[in-house]
Amino acid sequence: MATDQLSTIEFWSQPWEAREPLFAELRRNAPISWHEPPEDVLGVPAVEGDGYWAVVRYDDVRRISRDPRTFCSGQGVLFGDAPPEFLEATQSFLAMDAPRHTKLRGLVSSAFTPRQVRRIEDGIRANARKVVEEAAPAGGGDFVKLVAKRLPLMTISDMIGVPEADRERVVNTADVLVSLLDPEVLGDRVPVELLGEAIFTLHGFASELAAHREQHPGDDLMTALVQAEVDGEKLTHAEIAAFFVLLSVAGNDTTRHTTSHAMRALTTNPDARAYLLEDLEGRMPTAVEEFVRWATPVMTFRRTATRDVELHGTTVEAGQKVVMFYTSANRDEDAFADAHRFDVTRDPNHHVGFGGGGPHYCLGASLARTQLRSIFTELLTLLPDLEAGEPQLFPGGFINGVARMECSFTPRA
Repeated sequence: MATDQLSTIEFWSQPWEAREPLFAELRRNAPISWHEPPEDVLGVPAVEGDGYWAVVRYDDVRRISRDPRTFCSGQGVLFGDAPPEFLEATQSFLAMDAPRHTKLRGLVSSAFTPRQVRRIEDGIRANARKVVEEAAPAGGGDFVKLVAKRLPLMTISDMIGVPEADRERVVNTADVLVSLLDPEVLGDRVPVELLGEAIFTLHGFASELAAHREQHPGDDLMTALVQAEVDGEKLTHAEIAAFFVLLSVAGNDTTRHTTSHAMRALTTNPDARAYLLEDLEGRMPTAVEEFVRWATPVMTFRRTATRDVELHGTTVEAGQKVVMFYTSANRDEDAFADAHRFDVTRDPNHHVGFGGGGPHYCLGASLARTQLRSIFTELLTLLPDLEAGEPQLFPGGFINGVARMECSFTPRA
C-alpha cells in the first residue's frame, strides 16, 4: 500500500471520494500504520526517525480521545508541526493537558452561561433568515460568499462582541490560518510569514477589545471572559487572545464548511431534500447530525503517547505521535451502516465530527447544531430549488474546507 500518500499535500487536495479507497484499505488491513512526517509547509524540519501512527477506525479514535493520560495533547494537536510560538498563540486549551487544560477550559466554559448561550441562539434564526433573504435576489453565485460564511461570522461576532466595522477583517484574517496553501490566499508570500502576520493581527485585535471591555463592560462573551474567575484566577489578555484565535477559526470555519458540503450533498441526493421538505422542523435535528458526519469539517487531530501502549498488536512507544483520522472514522463500515451513503434519517448517529469525546470534545457543538438547523431551514424554505456545483477545496489535511462553490436558484425578491 502506498500509505505515505497520507503525508502529502497532493493527497489532501483531492475530494474525499478519491481519498476514501486508501482509508478503506487501511481500516481493513492496517488499522494502525506508521508514516513519514507530513509534508512541511511552515519551515519546521522533521527530526530524523520522526513520523506518526495513523489511526483510522472509529472505535480507536474514540478510545484515544477518551484517554488523555495515555494520549496527551500538550505536545501538539495538528497533523503537521508548527513553530511552538504559533501553537501557543492560536490553540488555547486545545493543545493543553490537565491541570492547565482543566483550568483554562473551566474559565472559558464559565463564560458560556445559559444566559449567554440563549442570547446568541435567539438571534441565530433571525440572522439565518437575513442571510438567505439577502442572497435570494442574486439567483446564484459563490455559495460560500453568499451563504455559508455569513451566518458563522454573524454568530461568533455577536457572541464575542466584535464591532460591525471589524467583522469582515477578522474573519478574513482567520481564514488565512486554515487556507495557507490556497494559491489565491498565499500569492507570492512565504506561508510562515503570512501565518505570523495573521496571528499578530488577531492577537492585537483581541487584546484591544479585552482591554476596552475591562473598562467598558458589554453584554457579550468578551466581557464575560475578562470578568470570569475560577478560584480567584482570571484569564490573561494573552490567554484571551489565543482563545479568540481558536474561536475565530473553530467557530467560523467548521460550521461554514459543513454548510457547503451538506448543500452539495442535498443537491446530489434530491430524495433527501424532498424528505426534509415534508417536515423541516421535525426532521432537521436528525439531518444535521448526518450533515456533520458527512462533511467531517475537522479531518485530523494528533495526540502523543505518554507511555508504551499496544494497539491492534502494535506497540506505540512513549513519545510517538498518533494521528486520528476523523474523516476515516466517520466512514467506518463497522460503526455506520451503509457508511458511504448520505442518509438524513440515520439514527442513532454517533459521529466524531465534533471529536471522539473526552475532555477535548468541541465546546461549541450545540451552537454549531443550532446554526446548521437554522440556515438549512431557511435555505430549504426560501430557496428550495438551490443547486450547488462541485466544491473547490482548500488543500491540506486539517480543515475540510470549501474555498468556492458555485450555486444557482430561482431569484426571489
